[in-house]
Amino acid sequence: MNIIHSVINHSRTPHSRESGKAEKHWIPGQARNDKLHNTCIAIYRNQSGAALVIALAMMIVLTLVGLASIFTSTFEIKISGNKRGSTGAFYRSDSGVQATLANLENFNLTRFGSNNKYENVLNNTSYGNTNPTNAYVILYHDTSQSGAPRGSGMSATHVDFIHFIITSTAQDQMDLSPIKSTCTIDQKVVRLIPAAE
Repeated sequence: MNIIHSVINHSRTPHSRESGKAEKHWIPGQARNDKLHNTCIAIYRNQSGAALVIALAMMIVLTLVGLASIFTSTFEIKISGNKRGSTGAFYRSDSGVQATLANLENFNLTRFGSNNKYENVLNNTSYGNTNPTNAYVILYHDTSQSGAPRGSGMSATHVDFIHFIITSTAQDQMDLSPIKSTCTIDQKVVRLIPAAE
C-alpha cells in the first residue's frame, strides 16, 4: 500500500521537461522569479519613448490635415476666380449686344459689305457708338430668312421684316493671367420697317 501511495504522489507532481524536477506553479498575487517574465514586465513598464512616438504621430496627422486644407482652399479660390472671370466676360459681351441695339443706325443696310457683314460695329465712333467694355461685335444681315419670326404671333401687313444676327465677343478685363475668360453671345434681331407700296 505504501508503494502505491508513493507512485500516486509521484505522478501528481509535475516535472519540467528539461530537468525532470518538479515545477513550481505561480499563484496570482505572488512574485514570479523566472527571467522571461521579469524581462517582459521590464519592457512593458519601460515607457520612456512612448510620448515621443505619439507626439510624432500626432504631428504627422496634423501636418496632413493642414496640407489638405491648404490644397482645398487653393482649389476653391481658383474655382471662384474662374467663375468671376466667366461672369465678367459674359456681362461685357452682353453689353456689346445692348450697345449695338441702342443705336438704330447700326442696322442701316448701306453699312453692310458684300458678304452681308458689318464688322467691329462699336468701334465706328462716327455713328455715335461707344464701346466701354471693348466687345468685338459683328452684325450679320441674315438673308436666308424672311417674313415674321416663327412663333412671334406677328401677322402685320405692309411691314417688311429684316433679320439680323448680332455676335458679340468679349474678354474678362480684370483677369491678370495670360489666358482670359472669353464669352461670345449670338442674338437674333428682327427689324420691322414699313413696306414700299
